[in-house]
Amino acid sequence: METTSGPADTLLAIALDMTASLSAEDRSNRLVAAVVRALPCDAAVLLRLDGDVLIPIAAHGLSSDVFGRRFVRGEHPRLEILCRAVAPTLFPSDSSLPDPYDGLVVDAPHLTVHSCLGCPLRVEGELVGVLTADALAPGAFEQVDPRFLEQLAALSAAALRTSDLIEALERHATHKGLIARALVRDVLERRGGTLLGQGPAMTRLRREIELVAGTELPVLVTGETGVGKELVVRTLHAQSRRADEPLVYVNCAALPESIVESELFGHVKGAFTGALEARPGKFRAAHGATLFLDEIGELPTHVQPKLLRVLQDGEVQPVGSDRTERVDVRVLAATNRDLEAEVRAGRFRADLRHRLDVCRIRVPPLREHPEDIALLAGYFADRARRRLGTGPIRIAPDARDELIRSPWRGNVRELENALSRAILRALGRVSAGETVIVRLSDLRAEAQTPAEPTPSVSASVAPDLPLREALLEFQRERIRRALVVHAGNWAAAARALGLHRSNLHHLAKRLGLR
Repeated sequence: METTSGPADTLLAIALDMTASLSAEDRSNRLVAAVVRALPCDAAVLLRLDGDVLIPIAAHGLSSDVFGRRFVRGEHPRLEILCRAVAPTLFPSDSSLPDPYDGLVVDAPHLTVHSCLGCPLRVEGELVGVLTADALAPGAFEQVDPRFLEQLAALSAAALRTSDLIEALERHATHKGLIARALVRDVLERRGGTLLGQGPAMTRLRREIELVAGTELPVLVTGETGVGKELVVRTLHAQSRRADEPLVYVNCAALPESIVESELFGHVKGAFTGALEARPGKFRAAHGATLFLDEIGELPTHVQPKLLRVLQDGEVQPVGSDRTERVDVRVLAATNRDLEAEVRAGRFRADLRHRLDVCRIRVPPLREHPEDIALLAGYFADRARRRLGTGPIRIAPDARDELIRSPWRGNVRELENALSRAILRALGRVSAGETVIVRLSDLRAEAQTPAEPTPSVSASVAPDLPLREALLEFQRERIRRALVVHAGNWAAAARALGLHRSNLHHLAKRLGLR
């Protein structure tokens, strides 16, 4: 394998890119492209260090799902060696250490005997990342000048730090008052997720979030079931001026109509039967913080005028009280319903919609950014590995193509659920610690499951059960299937089953499903 540029040309190209007007993403991609031109490699990866996790930010020769993966130092011996090293490291071609990219290199299902080198990227002694290169041919890097690798590592580290600093300065200048990006990541990870995606749709979404997060205006987050509306709301809160305060959550669809007013606005002692003590309500609990009204389109009409008053005047009147109390609450709301259609149908007040819809953020469905499916699949596979305690999880190329072609009507949530079930099937074929390969057959097994609940009694109900127990089990089965069809959306499942949402929640609780 021959290189197309000399060492001096490579270093010059990286140095020029450091002073060019480029985005952080373009600068990282060009750095990796320069490495590929200079080294006889089949794959190269630039990883940024975040705590004890290495995150791929640019790569060549690897499947696109690598960008959804997170490489914990302690779980990957080669990466840990590179992080501890003070100079570039060339691993022996017959090294028995597992390679973190095994199964991810294009056209190379397994990396057995091959060439592997890596450079720790340090700025003033501080480790900021790692640059790695792999070649399928053993001994491919034996003629590479160690001095050139040291120079490459030093310049790459400076380029990575430059990109980070420029990005931070631009963000601070444009959105003064936002909390640090590291804190945003920490908040989101503790709540289970990050906004992933590199395509135009997700880039535009993140830009919209940044524009409105630092304001005090209400935000209405819209989108289909399973697109990640709650994650967007949590990102808004984490980047807001109230990030150090709680994000108080209310699921409007899960509140029985009899207590929804008390739950939101509170009540005084003796306000109604069973009100044995005063209750503050969610708005007063969120004073000085942020209130998230999920599935706002399900809010009963008789409560909507009171919510409108809070949004207009900042005043709350508890049930049974003659007095109002002022609250300082920022409201973020989410819905998968078309509120304009709900207004026309008389189920939602037009003035309330206008108050909530000051800033609208639409979360795109997965079909509008299919270029991110492989990345998301890699992220979910890596998360499943950590949760299940398995060996590396890889997705076969034909299975990855199937994921990209699928319509995903349930969006990101359906993608994660389907992939999780496929991983469990694949896991049954391997021993503990072995690499798990998700095949096309593991995904297509989903198609054998009926997509719609059937009216007949499920075969899973034992024929010798007493009639009462059989009926209860039948109800459980119908509810489970409705939730599967509607990707876990309880309000949509209730409509499909012909039940009121609060009645479905009560029934599910009685049946032991909640």
